[in-house]
Amino acid sequence: MPTIGVINQKGGVGKTTTAVNLAAALAAHRRVLLIDLDPQANATSGLGIEAGEKTVYDVLTGGASARGAVIESGIDNLSVLPASSELASAALELDASSSGLQLLKRALIGIAPRFDLIIIDSPPSFGALTLNLLAASDRLIIPLQAEYYALEGIAGMIDTVVRVQGGLNPQLSILGILLTMSDSRTRLSQQVEDNVRQHLGGAVFGTVIPRNVRLAEAPSYQQSIFQYAPASAGAEAYGRLAQEVIERVSQG
Repeated sequence: MPTIGVINQKGGVGKTTTAVNLAAALAAHRRVLLIDLDPQANATSGLGIEAGEKTVYDVLTGGASARGAVIESGIDNLSVLPASSELASAALELDASSSGLQLLKRALIGIAPRFDLIIIDSPPSFGALTLNLLAASDRLIIPLQAEYYALEGIAGMIDTVVRVQGGLNPQLSILGILLTMSDSRTRLSQQVEDNVRQHLGGAVFGTVIPRNVRLAEAPSYQQSIFQYAPASAGAEAYGRLAQEVIERVSQG
């Protein structure tokens, strides 16, 4: 039962789009829990979910159990541990000690057996919430926008993973690097993809997420891409990614 964090220290690379749509795609095959660890709560609202009385903030601060805060998404096999704006204060309230950074990991112990996969959407900045994600995750998916400075951004993220492996979570590993927002019509996107694959090889998923209007529109309708535009190029890409994730997880 792997827990997979979707993370990149750089904003605007499609973290939440990937977390939501990958979770929805995986739910066609597995029992999935999506955890929204972003104070902006975009993964929560993007699925049309109104956070209940208890959210991930209450779980982290001891006001609720994960079991008591998880709600159903309306998509078969997909449950959500929602976020709210209160989560912003958690980043300030959480103890930066080792025990304070293990709160999410400990909270998931009682609920994890209900699910085959857990997907965590990361906050936009690096801090106590992100460290809780890194401590709770077994694997990471790192979305990487197909742009000129792509490799520079990934170097910092890999360095962070190495440091976390050295103390906070020795079992953490990278499941894959995901190229996002790619425009196959431009030479730049192809050059970036070639460059990333040359340097990072098999760490890069075969699936590339295209720059797709339907993917951008879906959150405004509070739906995953599979509900909003199931025949779109974005839905096809995230469906392929789900299969790749299942294959990589099964290979250990």
